[in-house]
Amino acid sequence: MAKREINKPARAGSAESNDILVIISPSDELKIDVSSEVSLQYGSEIKRVIEEKLAEMEVENAQVKVEDKGALDFTIRARVESAVLRGSK
Repeated sequence: MAKREINKPARAGSAESNDILVIISPSDELKIDVSSEVSLQYGSEIKRVIEEKLAEMEVENAQVKVEDKGALDFTIRARVESAVLRGSK
């Protein structure tokens, strides 16, 4: 995939059980804020999955806020990808 610049705020997912809400917006650096019901057990893993997907999509500068409700890795990746695609040209 080509390098992506986040040009506008975008969101994907929901705050429903077993899902994750991803909100992405333009920023001068990469910032990831994770809020999760299971952050003590899986917070670092959730952040790692988000970082991997952003790196795969070559997103270097963005503010990413997530509200996790127990989403699995494949759901996290899909929501991040959708938000990035919606927030970039």
